[in-house]
Amino acid sequence: MKCPYCGHENTRVIDSRPAEENNSIRRRRACDECGKRFTTYEKVETIPLIIIKKDLNREAFDRSKIEAGVLRACHKRPVSAEQIANLVDEVETEIYSREERELPSAVIGECIMNKLKELDPVAYVRFASVYREFKDVNTFMDELKKILN
Repeated sequence: MKCPYCGHENTRVIDSRPAEENNSIRRRRACDECGKRFTTYEKVETIPLIIIKKDLNREAFDRSKIEAGVLRACHKRPVSAEQIANLVDEVETEIYSREERELPSAVIGECIMNKLKELDPVAYVRFASVYREFKDVNTFMDELKKILN
């Protein structure tokens, strides 16, 4: 790390500690040449994730949209806020582990439905009915039959 005071290339770390709720590391450094001290922050660089919508529009990934959809599906169901948060965390982890810069919204929807199916079948059917745009009762019944079998 280059010293901001004298420009010398050799500095040493005196102290390191987590910062910003463990999202970065704060390092206190000292210059070997001039002896002055300064602070640096290290942060993980994330790749911005772009979601390709059904209409082929693109928008930045927004975790709150997943949370909102899952909350609506789980409304008045015996699903705790912690379970919902865990489900959203799992979906987000799965999405980012793909290491793709662009991802179709269909992939996210299927991931959410797979996790909801395990968590609460009623919430799963609610989410699927909106996500898959059920047109009539027969489509709804077909989905129910898949769960029952």
